[in-house]
Amino acid sequence: MTTDVILGLLWRSFWETIWMTAASGLLSLVIGLPLGLALVVTGRGGIAEQPAINSVLAALVNGFRAVPFVILLIALIPLTRLIVGTALGTTAAIVPLTIAAIPYYARIAEVSLREVDRGLIDAVRAMGGNRWTIIREVLVPEAMPGIVAGFTVTLVTLIGASAMAGTIGGGGLGDLAIRYGYQRFETGVMIAVVIVLIILVWGMQWLGDRLANRLDRR
Repeated sequence: MTTDVILGLLWRSFWETIWMTAASGLLSLVIGLPLGLALVVTGRGGIAEQPAINSVLAALVNGFRAVPFVILLIALIPLTRLIVGTALGTTAAIVPLTIAAIPYYARIAEVSLREVDRGLIDAVRAMGGNRWTIIREVLVPEAMPGIVAGFTVTLVTLIGASAMAGTIGGGGLGDLAIRYGYQRFETGVMIAVVIVLIILVWGMQWLGDRLANRLDRR
């Protein structure tokens, strides 16, 4: 296989991986952060303590987190077909990636939110702040560095999971490594994919760390 062909395949697969990671990452943020907030505010000592609701939410989160991603990929094939019309391809892979990432990020966000100084919450309460004010003015802003750092970890995890999605034809760098690097014994393709993945993960982690550090200094 010529260098031009390898570069062409890498370029296409790279953007497929970016698309899968970005779409599923955005969805996990939009759904996972509110879920993490719900776990915190309804938990013991929360600003809207609801043990029954908290138990149900925790059970759902723990249940999905307990399923290995490879099994989840296969188990969600009917749902993926229902949503996007097919179980193959880059867009189809976004469905299981998102469902796997939401509970993962929700727990990470929950940890960051629980670390917010209780004294700040009590102070806002003493000044007459309601629950939404506490969430908007205290919980989320104070936990923002941890929320960003946790989201960065989630994106890095999604890159690895997107590569795993290549085992069932999900596209991206993982699919390229399997079809050419493994099945056709193209060692050069496998090495190139590994290098691209390392650079991608390193760059994403670097950007996330810089943003989290900047927010932490405010």
